[in-house]
Amino acid sequence: MIAKVRKIELIVNTAAGGVGPDASHQAQALMAEFGLKVRLRATPGSTLMAELRAAVDAAPDLLVVLAGDGTARAAAEMCGPDGPLVAPLPGGTMNMLPHAIYGEVPWQEALRTVLTAGETRTIGGGLIEDRTFLVAAILGAPALWAPAREAVRHGQLTLALRRARRAWRRAFSGRLRYALDLGARGKTEALAFLCPLASSALDNDAQMLEADILDPADAAEAFRLAFNALMGDWRRDPSVLATPCRRAKVWASGRIPAALDGEPVLLKSITEVVWRPAVARLLCPPSRHAADLQVAAAARVGH
Repeated sequence: MIAKVRKIELIVNTAAGGVGPDASHQAQALMAEFGLKVRLRATPGSTLMAELRAAVDAAPDLLVVLAGDGTARAAAEMCGPDGPLVAPLPGGTMNMLPHAIYGEVPWQEALRTVLTAGETRTIGGGLIEDRTFLVAAILGAPALWAPAREAVRHGQLTLALRRARRAWRRAFSGRLRYALDLGARGKTEALAFLCPLASSALDNDAQMLEADILDPADAAEAFRLAFNALMGDWRRDPSVLATPCRRAKVWASGRIPAALDGEPVLLKSITEVVWRPAVARLLCPPSRHAADLQVAAAARVGH
C-alpha cells in the first residue's frame, strides 16, 4: 500500500484533548522512517476547518488526521469515496471512529500499523439532517448518557455522577415514534443506529445499519437499562431489540436529543435516518484484524 502513497497531508488539531505538545513532530518523524514526506498543518480549533479544506484541495494520496471525532468525520465527508485516502488517528476525547478502525491503541501504534501493512477500505455510514455518522447514532434522551459514560471511563466519578443525574432527569421523559424501512410504526424510549464498523451483528461489508430499539416496559427496566448504559453493555439488555435497516423515520412531540458518533446534537421533531453505502476510503489495519476490532467497537458503543 505504501508504495502507492507519494503525497501526504497531515492535519493536527493542537487544541484536541488527545494531542500532546510533540505530536506534530512525532508524526512527521514516524512517517520519515518509512521514507515519506509530509506537509504538516498544525492548527488550533479556530482555523481547523479551513486548513482541512486546504489539505483536501491539495489532492494528496493520503490525508492523516490527528484530531477529535468531529474533525475525522469532516475529513471523511470532504474526501468522499473518490478523493484522498484518510487515516483518522485518535487525537480527541472519545475517538469513536479511530477506535472502531484501529482498536483502542495510541495513535503512534495505529499509524505505524497502517504504514506497515494498511489496506484501503471504503466505508458507509448514516445520514441524519445532513449530518453523517460513521460509527453510531443514539436518538432520544438516553443519548445524554454518553457524557456521563465518558467521565466514568476517565475516572472522573464526581463529574460522572453529576452528568448521570442530569441524564436520568431527562431520560424516559418522552417516547419516540418510528418506522423502519417503511414498515409498521412503533413507539419506544430511544433508538440507536450502528454502522457496520461498530456492529457485531453485521458483516463489515454489510450495506445497511443495525437499528436497536430501546424500550423498557416499566420503571425497574428503565433503571436497569440506564445503569447498563452507564456501566455495562446496553445492547445485551433484554429490553433492546436489534434489527437491520436502510432507512428510518423518527418523530416526537418536541426536538429529539441525539448523539452522533458521540457528539451531542438536537434534531428536529421529525427526522430521517438514511444509510449511505460509500462515504470515504479509509486506511485500515490488515483485514485479518477486522473481526476483532468490530467486536471491540460494538462493545464500546454498547457501553
